[in-house]
Amino acid sequence: VTTGQVLSLLLLFGASDWVSAVIRYAIPEEARRGSAVGNVVADLALDLGRLPGRRLRVVSGGNKKYFGVDLTSGALLVNERIDREELCGALSPCSLSFEIVVENPLELYSGTVEIQDINDNDPVFPSSQARLEISESVAAGARFPLESAQDPDVGINSLQTYQLSANPNFALDVQTRVDGSKYAELVLEKELDREEQRELNLVLTALDGGSPPRSAHVQIHIDVVDANDNAPVFNQSTYKASVRENTPSGTLVARISAYDLDDGANGDIIYSFSSHTPAKVRELFALDSATGELRVKGQLDYEETKLYEIYLQAKDKGAVPGVAHCKVLVEVVDVNDNAPEVTVTSVYSPVPEDAAPGTVVALLSVTDLDSHDNGLVNCFISPGIPFMLSSSLKNYYTLKTEGGLDREKAAEYNITITAKDSGSPPLSAVKHILVQVSDVNDNAPRSSQDSYDVYVPENNMPGIPILNVSATDPDLGRNALLSYSLLGDTTFGHLFSINRDNGTLYLLTSLDHEDQVEFNMMVQVQDGGFPPLATNVSVSVFVTDLNDNAPTVLYPHPNTTATYTDVVAPGTPAGHMVTKVVAVDADAGYNAWISYTLLQATDPSLFSVGLHNGEIFTARQLREDDAPEHTLVILLKDHGEPVLSTSATISISVAETVKEVLTDLTDVAPASDPKRHVTFYLILAVILVSAAFFITMLSVGIFKCYKWRQSRELYNSSRSTTYRTPGPFNHIDAVRGGFTPPSFYHQVYLTTDSRQSDLLCKKPFTSSPLGSRQGTIRNGEPGLYHQIVGTASRLPTPAEQAQPNTDWRFSQTQRPGTSG
Repeated sequence: VTTGQVLSLLLLFGASDWVSAVIRYAIPEEARRGSAVGNVVADLALDLGRLPGRRLRVVSGGNKKYFGVDLTSGALLVNERIDREELCGALSPCSLSFEIVVENPLELYSGTVEIQDINDNDPVFPSSQARLEISESVAAGARFPLESAQDPDVGINSLQTYQLSANPNFALDVQTRVDGSKYAELVLEKELDREEQRELNLVLTALDGGSPPRSAHVQIHIDVVDANDNAPVFNQSTYKASVRENTPSGTLVARISAYDLDDGANGDIIYSFSSHTPAKVRELFALDSATGELRVKGQLDYEETKLYEIYLQAKDKGAVPGVAHCKVLVEVVDVNDNAPEVTVTSVYSPVPEDAAPGTVVALLSVTDLDSHDNGLVNCFISPGIPFMLSSSLKNYYTLKTEGGLDREKAAEYNITITAKDSGSPPLSAVKHILVQVSDVNDNAPRSSQDSYDVYVPENNMPGIPILNVSATDPDLGRNALLSYSLLGDTTFGHLFSINRDNGTLYLLTSLDHEDQVEFNMMVQVQDGGFPPLATNVSVSVFVTDLNDNAPTVLYPHPNTTATYTDVVAPGTPAGHMVTKVVAVDADAGYNAWISYTLLQATDPSLFSVGLHNGEIFTARQLREDDAPEHTLVILLKDHGEPVLSTSATISISVAETVKEVLTDLTDVAPASDPKRHVTFYLILAVILVSAAFFITMLSVGIFKCYKWRQSRELYNSSRSTTYRTPGPFNHIDAVRGGFTPPSFYHQVYLTTDSRQSDLLCKKPFTSSPLGSRQGTIRNGEPGLYHQIVGTASRLPTPAEQAQPNTDWRFSQTQRPGTSG
């Protein structure tokens, strides 16, 4: 039934109105004849009892009537065998359209049945056996394409993977083409050895994704042979070409070229399709084996395939041919009758990078000379950019900012605007708009380092540059114009200066490591924007040490005319330390490491000096025939570069006593010394004072002994009486000594042995007969006054102490170990 017949029916029945509806169903392919697709009568809300009088029928294009309607039940039935692969091939989804016409009144309904794929086809290899020749010299990792299997099913039921039988030399690598089809390559994992094995037999299995899966097998026979020294090499690994879909047969698509460095047959190249090139590609393209020209052979269809991946190989004619592979990407260009046209009416560029979202950038108008759906145009831009298209009037669009802009990330945007119509197939046009982004001072300067450590040797030349502070600003123009300055330069302003334009830091004066080792400052980098932005960078300048200080001798002191004399006794054994040279070095580190060397000596064999500690030892035992006076000159050197040194002079006397040394010193004093008489008198005064001190101590000892004898006699005279009243020489008034307040006095009894006496008692001062005896005590022996010791036998009670004018007597008690 044609469209004209349908229109005739409309006129014939004189229908004033008609109904149009669309229904959709889905069934698997190969459904049995008579199986129900769906109940169209119920889905279209028709009256089943009136169907016989309304002449309901199914109209579909083509020679076959795939569907019919059961008027008793209203079900849509399958009339013919439906093979999805025969109807649609590799296209998916696959659908059949039909129309349902009902009369009285006339109603027209459209319907679509999607034919779902089932796994009813096995994968098929082009041949049941494949043969490969592989040289034993091929290195591991080499790849060898294999014949691809074909499966007319689609989706999961199509070819999904390949499997290779177990073997020690090869692995299988399954690759996916752009269109989703699979192909396999042999990967050599272990090098072949022709002498060990001349041939291998492998089995390649192709599996689809059905349940259960279907498979196909191919035998792969590999001959191990020797290869040429040089295999062919393509000029390009990938060739690209574009061909219009209406290009006639025989049109040149691309010319591949390979070269071989070998001569003769080994250098002659034959071009051919690779083994895994699909059969469909070989039907559409032809390859000249001698020239490498790829030409169109069949009719190309842009809607069927937009891009072809053609795998070609170049093989030489050697006994063991070398093979090279390349890929040709052929893009099929669609033929448009009338493509949409995009006209840019105005562009507002540049756009400030701080522009708010929604800022208008451009106005566009779109036209298409086609009509109806083919002239209905939709515009869109590529994703991932901060712009959007909006339309308020038909065929007019506004390009606006959608998000924030950042000139430092993208200074300009080449916006692609695509206009596509609603035709089948749709036609499209592309328009590019260049939008530039203007700069705003939104980035502070960035330094390559947050801090710098600079090492400057001391004693430097003034005015030298020591550092270049490096900073950048991603902004443009004045916003990126940087200036450098020292923060708080009043502290180091007399020492350091920085170039405002390039950030070079200069040292204005000479530095001294011994004076100050480290300087810390802050450099500010500021741009010229408004308002300006700044970044601070810390700079630490370390003054490194140079050997500019010689060792300084602390002992013996070098800045005096006095002679430092050390004494060593005669017969001193070897290894005895006599004295030590003490020195320091104001430098640091290795420059301050001092070594000591004996430069001169009266007797070089008698003394030695420690290399690192300056201690002077006897090198041997002193003998009687050694000189009494020795002068040593010690050389002190540091370990800097250059070496600095100084010397110290040590005088050593060999004598028993200091007196001998002093006598010798007076004897050896130089006659020319103007202070020699003063030195003599000082020594004489020391001797006289020492003698006077000795005589005084001897006199005191004799006097003490005499007094002790008197006290001993007194003790012997009274030892027959156990208790007695102390005589006037045994009672002492301690107040007169000045150690006790006048209102108190001490009344004690003493033993004749003062070493065994203890203090007995202390009481407030009262008038007592003892007061008359104080004068007697004051006139007593002074020796007794210093021996205020006694032994208490009893303390007075508070009542007894309260009685006035009472003379409390304390008796002696004999202490253990005493005779009194």
